[in-house]
Amino acid sequence: MASAAYRHLLRATRVAFNGSCLPPSSLLPLTQQRQPEDQPVSNPLTEDIAILASARKQVRSTILTNRSLSLESPEYTAAIAHAESVAKFLTQNLVQGQKTDGVETYKLRIHEHTERGDNDTIKMPDGKKVTIDGKTCKD
Repeated sequence: MASAAYRHLLRATRVAFNGSCLPPSSLLPLTQQRQPEDQPVSNPLTEDIAILASARKQVRSTILTNRSLSLESPEYTAAIAHAESVAKFLTQNLVQGQKTDGVETYKLRIHEHTERGDNDTIKMPDGKKVTIDGKTCKD
């Protein structure tokens, strides 16, 4: 069970932090990128790789910390459940964004695993719809 949870976490970090929303210009070597003279040259690809490596390092250290737990202990079951819930959160609820050049907007990388829903279902338990003045969001 622990090895499966570990694999799920590693896959989730890859999905969440893979950096595929980067513009093609960020893939150029740093010397070929055009930056204003007063701004330091940064490479978003390098930053994304660092975030992915950091997330994977955190996953590994947490798994190794819990390595000594007995298979029958409640802490083991709780640690596995926590790992699975973190993997689910990273895969379904975390969205990576990249600031677009020249404007104050972000391009979001929403992938096929991203959880989608309208605000009505998120705010109300059991999928109940919010009705205001006899109308729902779809009206």
